[in-house]
Amino acid sequence: MDTVSSNERMLAMVIYVTSFFTALIGPLLIWLLKKDESPFIDFHGKEYLNFFISYAVYSIAAYILMLVLIGFILLPIIGVMAFIFTIIAAVKAYNGEIYHFPLIFRIIK
Repeated sequence: MDTVSSNERMLAMVIYVTSFFTALIGPLLIWLLKKDESPFIDFHGKEYLNFFISYAVYSIAAYILMLVLIGFILLPIIGVMAFIFTIIAAVKAYNGEIYHFPLIFRIIK
């Protein structure tokens, strides 16, 4: 991943940007189609999927915690964090950098 082409950087960024419109399908399609062609795109695709799984689990837990009212505080915080981290990841990918999301499970390696 020393020299990353502008096409690879753009596709890695598009993984994150499409997540705003199609949370799973768009990023998953890009990753599945391009993962064998570029280790950079493969890394960002795996990182996004791990992020998606982790924040889905956090959101489900927050929904459950709404029964004791703390979920009403947690759910907006999770949403804001997901939005901000996705923008940061898109910018880092476009710059050709590696970005590790904070607070995620590394299920897909």
